[in-house]
Amino acid sequence: MDEIVRQAVARAIVTMRDNLGERLTIDDLARAAMFSKFHFTRVFLRVTGLSPGRFLSALRLAEAKRLLATTVISVADISHQVGYNSVGTFSARFSGSVGVSPSGYRQLHGLAPRIADRQAQPGSGATVRGQLRVAAAAEVGPVFVGLFAARIAEGAPARYAILPGPGPYALADVPLGSWYVLTHAYGTTLLDNHGLRPFTGLTGPVTIHRGVTASLADVRLRPRHGFDPPVLLALPDLRHAAISRPLAS
Repeated sequence: MDEIVRQAVARAIVTMRDNLGERLTIDDLARAAMFSKFHFTRVFLRVTGLSPGRFLSALRLAEAKRLLATTVISVADISHQVGYNSVGTFSARFSGSVGVSPSGYRQLHGLAPRIADRQAQPGSGATVRGQLRVAAAAEVGPVFVGLFAARIAEGAPARYAILPGPGPYALADVPLGSWYVLTHAYGTTLLDNHGLRPFTGLTGPVTIHRGVTASLADVRLRPRHGFDPPVLLALPDLRHAAISRPLAS
């Protein structure tokens, strides 16, 4: 990634994080990046995989998740703190992206005992399979792997699995359409062991059309960085499972 572009996008993301409760326009973010509005939108999409507006919305909902799980601030106050004027709009957006209502998320302490996928969406009989790979100098697992319509883990995945660690995966009876394979896990980088770190991986889109029986989609897991969109979908407690997982000898 070009260093000038990286720094420009980083400045825009810092502006987003520092002003989650404020009204931010593309002009505001482009000024922070010190790019023209049109050039900024293109490079932001290239670097993060999302438009600036969608990335900002994801940051707002991620902060709402944190506040719901760690504070006793009311849902109404949280909605205003993250930039929503309407509690109803906030609740609808949160529920659609996270998979559970704000009050339900708080009751679950930020964890989901199960994930509601799109099983109601008819499958095609096709399978998406591949290998989840990670650098040899890292210990990672368990791993959530799911199919999403965009490059962000939000809303119900088309299909998903939770695997004990990197290795082969297969998602069966995938619906027709184009899907991104996204992964999320926790692990340690053995060469720089400062505790658990979130890992992510993405590949796609993988297009499933009539007549397809299988598609190969290998995914490389790497430590998350600031350009990655947050994971909005409520997941089981992968962090605790990673802590309890015995390290390979």
